[in-house]
Amino acid sequence: MTPPVPERPALFLDFDGTLVEIADRPDGVVVAPTLHFLIERCVTRTSGAVAVVSGRRIEDIDGFLGIPIAAAGMHGLEHRAAPGDEIHYQPAPPEMDRLRTRIAAFPFLGDGVSMEDKGAGLAVHYRANPARERDVIRAMEEAIADLDTLHLICGKMVVEAKRRGFDKGAAVNSFMQRPPFQGRTPIFIGDDVTDEDGIRAANAGGGFGIKVGDGKTDAPYRLPDVEAVHAWLAQLAGVPA
Repeated sequence: MTPPVPERPALFLDFDGTLVEIADRPDGVVVAPTLHFLIERCVTRTSGAVAVVSGRRIEDIDGFLGIPIAAAGMHGLEHRAAPGDEIHYQPAPPEMDRLRTRIAAFPFLGDGVSMEDKGAGLAVHYRANPARERDVIRAMEEAIADLDTLHLICGKMVVEAKRRGFDKGAAVNSFMQRPPFQGRTPIFIGDDVTDEDGIRAANAGGGFGIKVGDGKTDAPYRLPDVEAVHAWLAQLAGVPA
């Protein structure tokens, strides 16, 4: 079923795999030249109730989109309530330094496996060598076994460690408590396991989630790919096809 367009939507958008195609490296994504205009039109259509909710840092999102937008980065560890507002950061727990040292000693690091240091979070990517999936997951589980303030998030070809208590669902709920999101119908669009918290929050808030691509989901609607996401956003924004 094609997702409906509510009268007063509040949009929460994942980035990788939703607004842009996933790349082998975090810095290798290609942003469609029309995305800037499309997001601006969605912001206008919703009176500003659009936020990117991503595992990336907010400064990285800004760099790719090139426009100011409300955002939650690093699964909610970073939060900017509105364009131009200050970014609020959750500090990295001291245990993150111990984990960083342990990851640097992984014997398979460099064999298509890389560490992305986000400060308050550490991600190990293996998209360039999917055969290392079990090695990466097992090593990360062992590495945080005695680090009680941290937990793991397993996404598409990535395992990330971060502070407990923050996820995309909590980020959605925080936005929905204040204007311009308050009182609107929340819609969360995402492709990954980590987006399911945001999807469930949108469902619980009287709105709905949209799953991009295949895979198990709690979203009542589904779009096949990034191109379809852009087409649906264009419909919502009133942009001619």
